[in-house]
Amino acid sequence: MMNPIYHIIIITSSSSSHLSHLGGVEREVKLLTLLSLAGLLKMGDIEVNEAMAAPADAEDKMKKKRRLGFTVALMILVDDAGGDWPMIAHAPWNGCNLADFVMPFFLFIVGISIALALKRIRDRWIATKKVILRTLKLIFWGLLLQGGFSHAPDKLSYGVDMKNIRWCGILQRIALSYFVVGLLEIATQGAHVKELPPGRLSIYKLMLGACVLVVYLGVIYGTYVPTWQFTVRNTDSADYGKILNVACDVRGKLDPSCNAVGYIDRQVLGIKHMYLHPAWKRSKACTERSPYEGPFKKDAPSYCLAPFEPEGILSSISAILSTIIGVHFGHVLIQMKGHSSRLIHWITMGLGLVVLGIVLHFTDAIPLNKQLYTFSYVCVTSGAAALVFSFFYIMVDIWTLRCLFLPLEWIGKNAMLVYVMAAEGIFAGFVNGWYYDDPHNTLIYWIQKHIFFGVWHSRKVGILLYVIFAEIMFWVIISGILDWLGIYWKL
Repeated sequence: MMNPIYHIIIITSSSSSHLSHLGGVEREVKLLTLLSLAGLLKMGDIEVNEAMAAPADAEDKMKKKRRLGFTVALMILVDDAGGDWPMIAHAPWNGCNLADFVMPFFLFIVGISIALALKRIRDRWIATKKVILRTLKLIFWGLLLQGGFSHAPDKLSYGVDMKNIRWCGILQRIALSYFVVGLLEIATQGAHVKELPPGRLSIYKLMLGACVLVVYLGVIYGTYVPTWQFTVRNTDSADYGKILNVACDVRGKLDPSCNAVGYIDRQVLGIKHMYLHPAWKRSKACTERSPYEGPFKKDAPSYCLAPFEPEGILSSISAILSTIIGVHFGHVLIQMKGHSSRLIHWITMGLGLVVLGIVLHFTDAIPLNKQLYTFSYVCVTSGAAALVFSFFYIMVDIWTLRCLFLPLEWIGKNAMLVYVMAAEGIFAGFVNGWYYDDPHNTLIYWIQKHIFFGVWHSRKVGILLYVIFAEIMFWVIISGILDWLGIYWKL
């Protein structure tokens, strides 16, 4: 899965006008472009258009081309090494592991970038058309990469039965948040205060956030979930083809089997169009090898074999909150003057969100749960994103240690390429297509076996080192070469 991160980047093409002045944040744009995580959403390609952008000199252009591939690299790490290191993979149900921070970090940066890139677009109709177009492109790529068409890197085949296509996914969730918050930002241009008092959110963002939260909580706790059934679709299971029942007939439950998030997805999307490998299959209720994957217990509940959509409808509505918080941080960057005032605001709010989320979780009020995208999960992950953002702000803008982040910058400049080729396994699938004698005897297999597993005599250590040095570092080098050549893949 993954869950992947993606940033919207402010356009800095050498052949176009550049965003030089955004309410006095010219110096800080370099931080955003450094932190903007993915050419996936290149909001720069939302083309903060020429009429609103002032030209910049060559030095400023180079500064604004800095981007950070931190979350993209993190996504590769948790996706490819998480199976052997469960503490960095997605939590089976309640809880929050390293992988569970990736998606909220993407959405948070999407929000920051929306605030900056849409700050002074004068023609709202043009901006709206561009937002709609980018949304459609994201949905298209999401369906292509995660809908089931690509079987990379494990299977050398392509194609999906439309009766079983997966409608939701990482990019679709980002598209929804981007679309809703982007249109609100366009509609409310000129309505923001010039100087933002500490702790104050735009009334429009507060209203949207409140509506999202009320709808989410009302539905997740108020929806009646009846008993349901499904057909086992895992061909490796002894129960393949059987119809199993899951007893529910409850309201307000947040367990894997009877929550409203899954119920709504089954009713709207259809159970055949949902993700077949949910993280809960690694839970203690399902397998004795938990938190690792393994054979199901003989007395495992029937839902262990059922599909579940981690990027489903209701949870994606809740995910809009992460983007709204990011927009607020973008407004602080624009409207507050001085490093100290910004950092005090960001760190205070970040710590407050983390503490609130932890309290809600450990008092059993609202558990931390990425699959349901609960409010406590929004608080903890958004607060963590705020603190990480503040850390990079200090490192890049105050201490000017940009050279330390060049590898991440290179990945960020071609994040769409790295996401598709590395995180989605397209390049690995291509390499695996060239095998010797046996389909499993490939270059990737040989490198893993003889250079990493064999040397360290441990698959667990070997796979971690392989991901870091043979995957992430490989794409750092490729991205660096492409940056040197001035080649970028824009969505």
